[in-house]
Amino acid sequence: MKVCLTAAIAFAALAVVKAEASAEEALPYIDDRSDGAALVRSFYNAINRKEYARAYGYFADTQPVGGFADFSRGYANTVSVEVRVGKVTTEGAAGSVYAAIPVAVKSIERPQKIRLFAGCYVARIINPAQQAPPFTPYQIETARLKEVEGPIEQAVPAVCDVP
Repeated sequence: MKVCLTAAIAFAALAVVKAEASAEEALPYIDDRSDGAALVRSFYNAINRKEYARAYGYFADTQPVGGFADFSRGYANTVSVEVRVGKVTTEGAAGSVYAAIPVAVKSIERPQKIRLFAGCYVARIINPAQQAPPFTPYQIETARLKEVEGPIEQAVPAVCDVP
């Protein structure tokens, strides 16, 4: 009886550890850089899965201020994020295609805090026909978000300017 109880406790503990470890794994892995909106959704998928190196890798040479350590520390209290993407505008310039992506982001943070951000991402891809290997897909050039009030559905900017 004692052996059965010990085994049951061990299995229960293992189940709890496995459930916590696989919480991020339950989210599907999304890495789609085929357009600006897909890139931003992939970025927030990486944040939700706590894959900060992948999220950081979506930025071009103009990476977030402070480097990777500061970037990842910035999400230390983030439990999850939800992103809404508005109407993306694209424009070609000097062999590149730029996409301006309006977003609203709801961030759930510890302890029991909900924050809402809105603003614009600008993504860029060098014209694929002009690239030489290795191919470089869309990358985030800039991100300008600020904290706002209201429901996420109403926080998405109507338009963002292409540089």
